[in-house]
Amino acid sequence: MFLPAIVLLVLMLPAVSPAQSLRGFSAEGARQLRLWEQKARAIPEAARIRGYMQRMAAEPHHAGSPGSKAVAEYALGLFREWGLDARIETYEALLPYPTSRLVEVVEPVRYRAKLQEPVLADDPDSGDNRQLPTYNAYSAPGDVTAPLLYVNYGVPEDYEYLKRLGIDAKGKIVIARYGRSWRGTKPKVAAEHGAVGCIIYSDPRDDGYFQGDVYPTGPFRPPHGVQRGSVMDMPFQVGDPLSPGWASEPGSKRLRIDEAATLMKIPVLPMSYDDAGELLKQLTGPVAPDNWRGALALTYHIGPGPAKVRMKLGFDMTNKSLYNVVATIRGSEFPEQRVLYGNHHDAWVNGASDPLSGAAALLETGRALAELRKAGWAPQRTIQLALWDGEEFGLVGSTEWVEKHKPELDKNLVAYINSDATGKGRIGASGSHSLETFVKELLADLNDPTTGRPLVEASRTAGGNGASQEFRLGSLGAGSDYVAFIDHAGIASLNLGFGGDDPGGVYHSIYDSFAWYTRFSDGEFTYGRTFSALNTLLLMRLSSAALVPFEFTALHRTVERFLGEIVKAAGKDSNRLETKELQIELTRLAAAAKSFESDYQNALRRWNAPPRDKVAAVNAAIYRTERSLLAPAGLPGRPWYRHQLYAPGQYTGYSVKTLPGIREAAESKRWEQANEQAKEVAKALRALAAELGRISILLRGL
Repeated sequence: MFLPAIVLLVLMLPAVSPAQSLRGFSAEGARQLRLWEQKARAIPEAARIRGYMQRMAAEPHHAGSPGSKAVAEYALGLFREWGLDARIETYEALLPYPTSRLVEVVEPVRYRAKLQEPVLADDPDSGDNRQLPTYNAYSAPGDVTAPLLYVNYGVPEDYEYLKRLGIDAKGKIVIARYGRSWRGTKPKVAAEHGAVGCIIYSDPRDDGYFQGDVYPTGPFRPPHGVQRGSVMDMPFQVGDPLSPGWASEPGSKRLRIDEAATLMKIPVLPMSYDDAGELLKQLTGPVAPDNWRGALALTYHIGPGPAKVRMKLGFDMTNKSLYNVVATIRGSEFPEQRVLYGNHHDAWVNGASDPLSGAAALLETGRALAELRKAGWAPQRTIQLALWDGEEFGLVGSTEWVEKHKPELDKNLVAYINSDATGKGRIGASGSHSLETFVKELLADLNDPTTGRPLVEASRTAGGNGASQEFRLGSLGAGSDYVAFIDHAGIASLNLGFGGDDPGGVYHSIYDSFAWYTRFSDGEFTYGRTFSALNTLLLMRLSSAALVPFEFTALHRTVERFLGEIVKAAGKDSNRLETKELQIELTRLAAAAKSFESDYQNALRRWNAPPRDKVAAVNAAIYRTERSLLAPAGLPGRPWYRHQLYAPGQYTGYSVKTLPGIREAAESKRWEQANEQAKEVAKALRALAAELGRISILLRGL
């Protein structure tokens, strides 16, 4: 049942008063906004968020389908009903659907995999029509028969272990379990080692019965549950594979399929642990070591063989339409400057958790802002809300949008705020470290709906002795729609969401449904309500601050920490890293950040309606500092990725590599490249420090 609204309101209220300061605001500006924020906190309603989710999760709505278009039109209708200026932008992209799927053991004992998730009586949506079959998008088509080889999680170190055993993956079909890296890493590494096919299965040790009761009794993956997902080479580039670097609109230029760099080179297919067990039990060869063993009732042998497997996959390799929904609240003073908050709306099937938990909260944030506007509040800068399509295939809708609008975004976008799935538990916050101080202040001003403690307390990192440490903003890797904004366009970004107390045991399956979410996640939608209020306040502050609330001492400390980690990891080879120039620029940046902060605070203390053009200029200079951190030529081997502080690891996928040019070269002992990249980062920090110096002069002139 739902908690009474007054209880929820009390839990969300922090120990603040309208007189307390806010970063980026004068004393009077903070006082006025605090009064509006008290009204804003009371607007979001758990019942409305529940209703949005139930409506959108009622039918499958994968990208390119009529269901996806219907969800986009539903959101569009709500935005317009609330009085917001909203529209749908349509793109086209390569979105392959499967036309044939076959996996069978041809010897010694024949077995044909079911590749089917059964309907459950306790979950009516598990029987919906128009579900996408279990498959991996952007797999290569093919018909291959080869000995089977078990490769654990299928990451590079697993192949190193096989090499020590004298086992070669060349000419084999490998079977790997989900986990330890992004799914697209597994067929990529398999192909690099000569494998001709790749099967990825969910082992019950990782998200099935070993962890707890399986669905529908409990939240974990049932025996026939399958994790769909894209295997695009996302660490190389995201977005439509046939339009790298430009928007894929109807009639625009396209590469040929054989020219696309992000498509997998071998057939790959996901599988349930029920099916996988029938394959694995026909392997012999060495017994797998302890850390390779899952929880199936069999002895985990590595192989290869004697099991010989046939994989036959075909795909509809056609372009299909994407529907991005964008709503706008025009700014009153600086309408050209914008703040953008996005979440995707497409799902692999019904997608109650991923993504509709986040999408529903975004809709309620839109309603809250519309209500505030009707009551007389107006942002100084324009606020935009976006529901992206095609995220599940490879962040396609958001990337095409960024590629189309990149010049105006470069000039005018203050920051991009992203969410995806949200549930119950701790707040997770990652992003550009120039926004760390801003996020810390925001999280101190809202309370956890269960404990009543400020969100910032629960989000602090724990030390080795279990003691709570200083709040740190996490670093962004990949896996959601912020990638094109921060990694390609150099726009300061954040990614936020609650989680940790609701296991994702039905991730990307037909069982990610309204029934599962309301039984095992944020069923009372109290965290969803808090999340909507959190993002409402965040947008109010970013759009109304006299000076956009960036801060650079935290950024300096973070980069210094990143470098220390790399030097420490290099161990006895650390003397091969040439970091003197980088250390000099870090010292220069520390001084520039300190001077900036002094001038920033002085400008706010003496704030007295300075000329509009001067305010616009100084704010544009502040938020465009993130662009200084882009590498003109991009990162080594992947020029689309340009940010020099953050990028997804080339063999981790979702997980971040900080100072990626230096770190990945050092990890591979490519010392010359590591030192070249250290010089590039030093140049970027020098440019950032110089920009902060120029901004300090502008601040003194306000």
